[in-house]
Amino acid sequence: MITTLSRIIKYGLDGFIRNGWLSMATIAIVFLVLIGFGGLIIFNSIANVILNDIQDKIDISVYFKLDSPEDEILKIQRSLESLVEVKTVEYISRDKALDMFKTQHQGDNTISQAINELDTNPLSASLNIKARDLKNYAVIAAYLEKEQIKPYIDKVSYTQNAFVIDRLKKIKNTVEQGGLILIIFISLVAALIIFNTIKLAIYSNRDELGIMRLVGASNSYIRNPYLFQGVLYGLFGGILSSILLTAIIYYIAPYFKAFVPNINGWNYYFSYLFKFALLQIFFGIGLGVISSYIAVRRYLRI
Repeated sequence: MITTLSRIIKYGLDGFIRNGWLSMATIAIVFLVLIGFGGLIIFNSIANVILNDIQDKIDISVYFKLDSPEDEILKIQRSLESLVEVKTVEYISRDKALDMFKTQHQGDNTISQAINELDTNPLSASLNIKARDLKNYAVIAAYLEKEQIKPYIDKVSYTQNAFVIDRLKKIKNTVEQGGLILIIFISLVAALIIFNTIKLAIYSNRDELGIMRLVGASNSYIRNPYLFQGVLYGLFGGILSSILLTAIIYYIAPYFKAFVPNINGWNYYFSYLFKFALLQIFFGIGLGVISSYIAVRRYLRI
């Protein structure tokens, strides 16, 4: 078995080297496909991290009327926490709201003086509600319209980040769809080129294949060297694309951090480097093997 395997690998390498320029061109096409494939995966992963980071800043702020009893506000808080759509509910009392306001404006003497001269607290109590998912905010907003809750509410407001995350989701979906179409197209081109490469290899070795049949070589013994060549195309293409993508991410990481300060793009990519590389290599090998197998079934009459 080891002898058979070593011969399959040897004949596969011989065919790979014999058609050197064609093999290099095939690897180059697979490399381009995997650059697009890997880039789309990385973009999707980082975009999800950014979306989650921004989504953590999204909330609904519910401001209550000044005469709303605290017991009723706490009761509303508990009812909101019981909703499956709600992640957290933070209660900010009137006194806490005043302390926070003073802290935020402690450098402004005019505002600080005006607050100190007031006899009563002008700020209302509020609830900051975070949903488990962005789409859940509509459910929460509808819940706050209930008759037993609405009389105590002064106003309900969303943070401005809701607009940002909505735009980001649209951009992400557009890039994903466009990238997927592009990858499918390039993958078909790469599969066709691998198919033709194996076809030419079979044609150029037709006399040798005829002799192998005459001496009783098994079908798998004749077929497997060509499948091994498909593995080589995908393997080399995957390794090269992983190296280039790593270099690109390393180069653009400082610019990415300037755009999104809370996320270190290089550290995130590096923590998943092995997984990203394996995905590209296995995708490339799969593309090479499938294309080679179709070509062998089509042109190698065994």
